[in-house]
Amino acid sequence: MLRKAIADIEAKYARKDLPYMRAGDTVRVHTKIKEGDKERIQVFEGVVMAYRKGTPGSSTFTVRKVSYGVGVERIFPAHSPRIDKVEVLGHGEVRRARLFYLRGLQGKAARLHQEEGSGAAAAAAAAAAAASAAAPPAAPAAPTTPSAE
Repeated sequence: MLRKAIADIEAKYARKDLPYMRAGDTVRVHTKIKEGDKERIQVFEGVVMAYRKGTPGSSTFTVRKVSYGVGVERIFPAHSPRIDKVEVLGHGEVRRARLFYLRGLQGKAARLHQEEGSGAAAAAAAAAAAASAAAPPAAPAAPTTPSAE
């Protein structure tokens, strides 16, 4: 009885707009910050170190970035109403589900190799290709005949 009630409440607040993401992805998380009586959006951009899936009430993802030489990690509840939106900027090529080894790396060693066909440039290229495919084909040029001079 109690489990069903909890499941109903979790289902009510579950988000449907979360993008597909996994460890190694570069994401931009837009969170709602309340300061006094004002509310604003703050952006946190970094690499997903872990994505703990589960029930809507318990699923979280950890994002890490380096700010002014200091590593900063935030754990976001995936279905939190405080999250405005999550953008996936690119997919990193990794072989682990948890990337906690990034904590010990610095500089270029802490970067992840990006998979082919990911990121904003690939998305723009795909959109341009889709737009060109939807455009009607251009009329062929009229054949020219050599003039006898």
